[in-house]
Amino acid sequence: MPAKKALSVSGSLQLEARGGKLGSQRWIELLAAIGETHSITHAAKAVGLSYKAAWDAVESMNNLSDRPLVQRAAGGKGGGGTMLTPRGEQLVQTYGAVAEEHQRFLDRVNGLLGNAEADLRMLRRFTMLTSARNHFSGKVVHVKTGAINDEVELELSGGDRLVAIVTHDSVESLGLKKGVEALALVKASWVIVALDEGPAMKLSARNRLRGSITKLTPGAVNSEVVIGLKGGNSVVATITNASVEELGLAEGKPASAIFKASSVILGVAG
Repeated sequence: MPAKKALSVSGSLQLEARGGKLGSQRWIELLAAIGETHSITHAAKAVGLSYKAAWDAVESMNNLSDRPLVQRAAGGKGGGGTMLTPRGEQLVQTYGAVAEEHQRFLDRVNGLLGNAEADLRMLRRFTMLTSARNHFSGKVVHVKTGAINDEVELELSGGDRLVAIVTHDSVESLGLKKGVEALALVKASWVIVALDEGPAMKLSARNRLRGSITKLTPGAVNSEVVIGLKGGNSVVATITNASVEELGLAEGKPASAIFKASSVILGVAG
């Protein structure tokens, strides 16, 4: 038995007549069962409807259709019954043909999905609106459990790693464990910019992502500094113009983006 795809497209048919809904697949199945059994009782049982619900459906379809679809057969030597009219038989046949074409369409769409699951996950990330300037996507590579807070290490798509400190309850509720895809959010105002020159500094901040300044946009009071990382990601920091001048920041200079693990917000796609 072939493995079921993680992502697939499904759909159902519903007919309309005179501007109203003529019925779903179940109603058409009811018509087909009436055609086979000539009994509303047996047909209702076959499709899982009560006797009353079956008659209600038949009456609705008869009212909505251009011509009656079901009629009661007069009693006689063989007793009465319920049967489809020629219009009802035609409708069942038409629905069957359309249902086959509909299934072929679904098969074609599912055949084209390919890597769509990964694409859809990416699109969900794009549509996420937050006030945080920095959005990172990666996989959890390590979780260190503590009494109250846990330390979660995330490997970004470019190979860089960052660490977040979140509550144990959050780790549990988000289902964070090794291999799980997660999102990391960091506000630009929480990022410290340091030049990668001279002796290495010892810092209490857990995260130090190295790269070079790719964009520097001055404002009235603050400047926006974009640091491109070697793996292809980038980090945005908002710092004062005075700090830019004091550090001598300029595009092309090697620099690091530094932020605390407690400044990282983690999330997972819904």
